Amino acid sequence: MIHAVGPLLTLDLTERTATRTDIDDVLERYVGGRGVATALAHDRIPFDADPFGPENRAYLATGPFQSSRTSFTGRMSMTGLSPLTDGLVSTNAGGYLSREFAGTGISTLEVVGASDELLIAHVTDEGVEFEPVPDLAGATVPEVSEHVAATRGLGPENCIAIGPAGENLVRFACVMTYDSRAFGRGGLGALLGSKNLKAVTFDGDSHPEIEIPDPPSMDIHREAATSDDRMKRQGTTGGTEFINENFSLPTRYFDEYEFESAAGIGGTAVEEKKYKKEACSQCAYACKLPTRDEATGVETEGPEFETVYAFGSSHGVGDIVDVMRANELCDTLGMDTISAGVTVAAYLKSEDEFGNAELAQEVTERIAYREPGDELADLLAEGVHRAHGALGVDDYTVKGMEFAAHDGRVLHGQGLSYAVANRGGDHMYAGMLRPEYAGDLDPEGTLGKAGTLVELENRNAVRDSAIVCAFASDYVTDERLAAMLECPYEELLAVGAETIERERHFNNRRGKDVGDDALPYEIPDVDAAVQEYYEARGLRADGTIPSDRIDTVAADLGGGDGGDGGAATADD
Repeated sequence: MIHAVGPLLTLDLTERTATRTDIDDVLERYVGGRGVATALAHDRIPFDADPFGPENRAYLATGPFQSSRTSFTGRMSMTGLSPLTDGLVSTNAGGYLSREFAGTGISTLEVVGASDELLIAHVTDEGVEFEPVPDLAGATVPEVSEHVAATRGLGPENCIAIGPAGENLVRFACVMTYDSRAFGRGGLGALLGSKNLKAVTFDGDSHPEIEIPDPPSMDIHREAATSDDRMKRQGTTGGTEFINENFSLPTRYFDEYEFESAAGIGGTAVEEKKYKKEACSQCAYACKLPTRDEATGVETEGPEFETVYAFGSSHGVGDIVDVMRANELCDTLGMDTISAGVTVAAYLKSEDEFGNAELAQEVTERIAYREPGDELADLLAEGVHRAHGALGVDDYTVKGMEFAAHDGRVLHGQGLSYAVANRGGDHMYAGMLRPEYAGDLDPEGTLGKAGTLVELENRNAVRDSAIVCAFASDYVTDERLAAMLECPYEELLAVGAETIERERHFNNRRGKDVGDDALPYEIPDVDAAVQEYYEARGLRADGTIPSDRIDTVAADLGGGDGGDGGAATADD
């Protein structure tokens, strides 16, 4: 099987050391990306770790394709113990980081410990330098990029960075690259903030030599270049009005199922503001959305559909320029637009202020900066799950993660997916919404859907390990992916299943069980459907996985313990 190549680089911020360790056995077993990072996180983060403690670890991982010219592979994966969900979370981002990261000669970065002062770590193919940056305290993501350009001659594509939200431990802070691409969900920006790590740069020419079979790779690239898909013009916003017409666009903090002003924030409205093409590294599809409003000067990359939902319909805001402003604010300050938008929507509901875009943007900024004495900012920075009681609103989260769009009250299979996903209320974990929107599955009902759900979860875990864009399935088909990895597809699905199992086992050891696989609303037969899912996965009736099914593959690699704790074990 073709897999990522290169050692694990461990940055111990407590000791300010950098250690390279051979992880070939892990790479050969888990391909790269999410699979490798999950295996490492499961074995090396103590099960009782504090998400903000030095013993927590963050992983940034590449896959086998990131030094190739294969379209839809210009992405990277990040994993850690989430401050938002209190479980393992993986998230990925596009842009141009992947080639720069691969040039350092490593496959995976591990960050452990905590610095006593704000740092940037500079990683090259020759070594690592730790730069104290006290003057960057409170800096925005673009300001970090300006510093790196001025002092190192590197661009934003060479960098991951956090904004003030990460420094201030906002539980849904994200890690940014290229100023506008986000490792978005789960609060991993706050994880880096707890370690006093403002940024990491990557620069080198030691790209791995991985031969990818030409026929599928070149076919994918050609088809991506010649496609006339609407997504190339409108990005993910192209489906906004369709989703609205299917009554699955949550509106005004889940009070309604459709938004009367969806056209004002949908794909056509976004396309009218698009002023150039933009792509991720080596991708001919070019579906990104650099947008500009000439009348106001507002400029951003995006918004994508989930931001249109979170800061548009969820707020009762029907002007795309207002959503563009919010999108740019979140990118600049380093916050997940979904969790930020939904959290602010909960506040707007509590104050009966739906439609007040100016107030929403003001509160969003206050959350990121958490000025001393700002009790509202402190409350909302905790996210909906921890704040809903004080706000007097319902808790629209699963496992502490705010819901994406694609309303599970209408798409019942997607609702089941939200309930059991190890990551919580996120639509990308399985993507049950796709067969339900397409009519391949009846959106009504949950029973009998567990088999499809398990297959889609496993499939997505494989694609996240190879690090293939989630929107590439019509081009990077399962058959082509198997051919490029030179591995039978059924064996790849087994890798995906094992990745899911490791996530669940870690979360089980932190006390999560059937009580956490639950929704804040009623859909038909969901409890029975959850049990069907457990049976399909071979889980116990309480949602736990037998530990004898989980071996350790990376516990004894060394590379720092963060000053507290050590490698986790799989023993009950």
